[in-house]
Amino acid sequence: MTDSTAAPHPLELPAPSQTAAWLEQRTTTLLAEARDAVERLKADRPTDALEAVRRWDAIELMLRNLGAPAHTFSELHPEEEARARGDEAVQQVERFRTELSLDRDLYEVFAALDPAELAGRDPLAARLLERVLRDFRRSGVNTDEATRARLAEISDRIVVVGQEFGREIRDDVRSIKVTPDRLAGMPEDWVEAHPVGEDGLVEVTTDYPDYVPFLMFADDAESRRRLMIHYLNRAWPANDARLKELVELRREYASLVGYDSWPDYDTEVKMIGSGDAVAAFIDQVSEAADASARRDVALLLERLRQDRPDAEHIDRADAAYYAEKIRRERFDVDAQQVRRYFAFTRVRDGLLDVTGRLLGLEYRPAADAVVWHPDVDAYDVHLTDTGERIGRIYLDLHPREGKYKHAAQFDLSPGVAGRQLPEGVLGCNIGRGLIEHDDVVTLFHEFGHLVHHVLAGRVPYVRFSGVATEWDFVEAPSQLLEEWAWDAEVLRTFALDADGTPIPEELVARMRTANDFGKGSDARTQMFYAALSYRLHAEPVTDVTELTKELQNAYSLYPYVDGTHMAASFGHLDGYSSGYYTYMWSLVIAKDLFSAFDRANMFDPEVARRYRDLVLAPGGQKDAADLVADFLGRPYSVDAFAAWLAE
Repeated sequence: MTDSTAAPHPLELPAPSQTAAWLEQRTTTLLAEARDAVERLKADRPTDALEAVRRWDAIELMLRNLGAPAHTFSELHPEEEARARGDEAVQQVERFRTELSLDRDLYEVFAALDPAELAGRDPLAARLLERVLRDFRRSGVNTDEATRARLAEISDRIVVVGQEFGREIRDDVRSIKVTPDRLAGMPEDWVEAHPVGEDGLVEVTTDYPDYVPFLMFADDAESRRRLMIHYLNRAWPANDARLKELVELRREYASLVGYDSWPDYDTEVKMIGSGDAVAAFIDQVSEAADASARRDVALLLERLRQDRPDAEHIDRADAAYYAEKIRRERFDVDAQQVRRYFAFTRVRDGLLDVTGRLLGLEYRPAADAVVWHPDVDAYDVHLTDTGERIGRIYLDLHPREGKYKHAAQFDLSPGVAGRQLPEGVLGCNIGRGLIEHDDVVTLFHEFGHLVHHVLAGRVPYVRFSGVATEWDFVEAPSQLLEEWAWDAEVLRTFALDADGTPIPEELVARMRTANDFGKGSDARTQMFYAALSYRLHAEPVTDVTELTKELQNAYSLYPYVDGTHMAASFGHLDGYSSGYYTYMWSLVIAKDLFSAFDRANMFDPEVARRYRDLVLAPGGQKDAADLVADFLGRPYSVDAFAAWLAE
């Protein structure tokens, strides 16, 4: 148990070589403590609702304290043994959670309590009790014994298959080899970082620091296409069967607990409310973006035909390259010139300075922190006005073998007021030298999750700690923070060239104009991903590739590329299941949140502090719609998003 009288202090992490053993011991200890606490709760059957809720939250804290670092190390730790032990610990935690969710004796402890009576004493505890009862219902606790046994099997298998699905993506790094002459168009520093091998060839991998710039800059169309096909075929064919099993298991689970489909089950606890609403939202956004998207693609095709007059369409192998051409030729924005201003170290430091100034935070290097890799930096987070330490963050920003391949925020420790500090990790795959402005935007986006986790770590119940709002709201604060990565005044504080000259304001203005080019086609592409996520779970699917082809041709204006199987490496199909729509749903809200800020004064302390305190700091203590209304003074609206899309 955590000592509630002790001053909160950071989690004591082990030396990297001891992580596997640390996780094993931690799993044994915390699961035993949690199991004992559950048995005592069932034996005591407290009639005081507040006591019962607090005891349940203490159990949840034990499980979070085990599951959070286990999951983080399963994705980020450099040693395979530690990653494997993290996977095993996550499986054990989830298996125990499933056992609890189907325990009728435990359910009856809470079913005998009255949330309305509790609301008069502790409204937040009443909210927690309502959530606990809802969780039990959704788990199928009231089904017969055979059904509960099958639900337990399904839950356990979903965790295992999901881990296998993600591991396959993480470990399957593919590559092409090209002669040095085929690197024409690539940035000089990129070429220098890719020496010619003994075979006279240069290896280009599907990892982001290779893949993204190669598709943007490499003049050789054949090599771009080869690399793109390898990228879209990562984890295939192995993940094809896993994906089918995942969606079938989810479909069966939803049916057993009384829902028409997995999307209906999944959306019951989200802002959007129903599976049908997801389908309608996808079509609504697609229609709204259609005219803009078709203008984008027509312009790309027109530019492609200057090089290939007989081209009938443009696909993903050429889209990024010719989008870059258009930005350079029409908008006078050359990404290779832009990247001169974005040296990684200055960007990282600028990210900390900007978010600290905006949100009233100070990041102090944590000299006592133990890190799992030399690349990792640790900082203690303090409030600037009081000096209070409110959490710790870790930045793990460069690619390496065995590491998570995308960009995400991971929890190390949930925060609970007076008990323990929130700790989180930013895991990215950013280059070490000059980086793309897209990488800068990614860093701001993911850091939005990180500060949300830390700022919302001073709540009384762990259930509402951190990024604990409805899942289709969680991206909104991150998408909002991206706006600061596009502001000239903000960028000029850290975007300097080798001579120390800040990025010109007029260049940033052109970058913004150029970035608007493609937002329609990007929105349609996002709706393709959302439709794939939704349709896979809404109806039986016999051929994932055929469904991918159908939906890509229906929603994206870039046609399906024969011989590719992108769903096998679509990692969001594990964690987000049918809910990839949430990125666009959150963007609608993010644009509305940003309408409260003044573009001429992005650091207005009054607005920024209200946003920090009313939207981020509460965590999940209120519904997301109420958090937004508290900040805006009105319900959220689609108007700002519609205006942005029409610009």
